[in-house]
Amino acid sequence: MSRDRESLAIVRWFDSWAAAESAGEVVVPRRVDWVRVIPFLFMHVACVAVIWVGWSPVAVLTAAALYVVRMFAITGFYHRYFSHRTYQTSRAAQFVFAVIGASSVQRGPLWWAAHHRVHHKTSDHEGDAHSPRLFGFVWSHVGWITARENFRTKIEQVPDLAKFPELCFLDRFDTLVPVLFAAACLGAGSALHAVAPDLGTDGPQMLVWAFFISTVALFHGTFTINSLSHMFGSRAYVTDDDSRNNWALALLTLGEGWHNNHHYYQAAVRQGFRWWQIDVTYYGLRALALLGIVWDLHPVPERVLAAADPVAAERSLAPPTRS
Repeated sequence: MSRDRESLAIVRWFDSWAAAESAGEVVVPRRVDWVRVIPFLFMHVACVAVIWVGWSPVAVLTAAALYVVRMFAITGFYHRYFSHRTYQTSRAAQFVFAVIGASSVQRGPLWWAAHHRVHHKTSDHEGDAHSPRLFGFVWSHVGWITARENFRTKIEQVPDLAKFPELCFLDRFDTLVPVLFAAACLGAGSALHAVAPDLGTDGPQMLVWAFFISTVALFHGTFTINSLSHMFGSRAYVTDDDSRNNWALALLTLGEGWHNNHHYYQAAVRQGFRWWQIDVTYYGLRALALLGIVWDLHPVPERVLAAADPVAAERSLAPPTRS
């Protein structure tokens, strides 16, 4: 049985929907599936190769640019569009940004949105897979994503997305885009080395910086919203979870750090409710709206702005528990 389980885990590296409801498969809560997470661990280990490939301004700037572009695809589309439907866009645009989001190696759009919708229903209560209140920092930050119980795409949570076969394809074969993206980074670096050797980069260097380092930074930047934004920061609104606003995390994640705002009112395209709350994702979506790529951006209602009560919000925090 163990060998069959390991074989199935390997198959799921390539086809994440394979035997999604395997008969007789026992899923133990909060147990790491070590075979399934080998690629995730390899991504981290591969960053050490920077010792041998070195660095160049081109490689580092490319890594930084790809961090920003892919973070925008995660925050602006995986989160604010696929998970919360805070604006409208075309089928073509949703596919293009789903592909960019998929290159972040954070699973497919259906898995991401389904998991996130469950998180909002259960935030910091039973059923929330990554609550620091319930499980502590390490599990809420990264442990939960390694657990077998969290691998399945909960299709029942995203019927609005499951009707698009192209999104289902990206979700089912969620390693395809990352592999092609890694190959593109390797190829681009090799091409630059051939045509402009003075730039000091090559294929392996670009692969390490533009794919591995940039992607791992993107992992942990995104994960801070599950962990740190439920632990550190201020609260403007009374919610039944520990969500907080944190300006540093907002800068790191292009606006997602205004997490207490978002948990209080999820339907707004803007998470930095106040003018001084920097929300780069919102600015990017406004730019796309000017180009006609997205439209019907849902605003923050005046009644929501008026409901802010920082004193009551701080008092509403439940004492943390750890298991």
